[in-house]
Amino acid sequence: MKQAAFERQHHADWHDFISQLDALERGKPSPSQASDFPAAYRRLCQHLALAESRGYSSQLIDQLRQLALRGHQQFYRHRSPLLGRLLGFITGGFARSVREQWRYVLAASLLFYGSLLGMAALVFTFPELVFSILPPDQVTQMEQMYDPDASRLGRFAERGSGDDWLMFGYYVMNNIGIAFQTFASGLLFGLGTLFFLLFNGLTIGAVAGHLSAIGYHQPFWSFVIGHGAFELTAITLAGAAGLQLGVALVAPGRLTRAEALRQAAKRGIQLVCGATLFLLIAAFVEAYWSSMTLTSPMIKYIVGALLWLIVAAYFAFAGRAQHAAE
Repeated sequence: MKQAAFERQHHADWHDFISQLDALERGKPSPSQASDFPAAYRRLCQHLALAESRGYSSQLIDQLRQLALRGHQQFYRHRSPLLGRLLGFITGGFARSVREQWRYVLAASLLFYGSLLGMAALVFTFPELVFSILPPDQVTQMEQMYDPDASRLGRFAERGSGDDWLMFGYYVMNNIGIAFQTFASGLLFGLGTLFFLLFNGLTIGAVAGHLSAIGYHQPFWSFVIGHGAFELTAITLAGAAGLQLGVALVAPGRLTRAEALRQAAKRGIQLVCGATLFLLIAAFVEAYWSSMTLTSPMIKYIVGALLWLIVAAYFAFAGRAQHAAE
């Protein structure tokens, strides 16, 4: 490759790398600049090695060497511990990612909550419709799980409170499996993600409508309102990440499908990581709080409403002050 073509091909990468260096040297890098810097530094070093091996002009090689030297200094100065990066993601990075990808989050939310509420209303109005979604034995199981006379609610209702850790482990594995399934199936041109969003929405809606219709509304809604703030939100976020994969494959624009998919996966994985954290919180709440029957339903409704408000406030405000300061 001739030097002129080499410079044209990589000029944008070098310009971005210089911007990252300037921000790091000022001590005010954005979260994306900080997280992308190691990969950009390695890419710059590869370009320098290519320029030297191909015998390009000394001016270009000196320029790349200077950038590599500056990058080397910042790389070893700003390598943040894993815990620090994790805390930065939790306290602001995750919420910013959700706001940046709000169109996909909105689309996934409309699909999931729309199918959930629509099916709940239909089953409540036409009770027999539940059997078109769920088999009779599963309907019976749900009725037993949310029987108002049960000592514990939800799965493992027959176990004692000392076995809550079993419930926690089950909920973690089950919920994370659903979220990953919803995300990864986006590789089927988005059709898999659409299916799982609608399937889960219809299933949950059918259960909600049926239990409400037979008078089990209080144990059911008081059970789900708390952990639902985290669990249902995580499902929609995994769906939003999966939809991005589908869009990248169906409509890559001017990029190749491989490059569009790579960029979509890079953005979407941030949502999936945050969704996984939410599912861990949901599993803890579901096992140790939602299943309790000693607490009155009103207290559960109040706590559940507060948790929904906390989740909404987190996505609305977390990370904004830091982003404005940058």
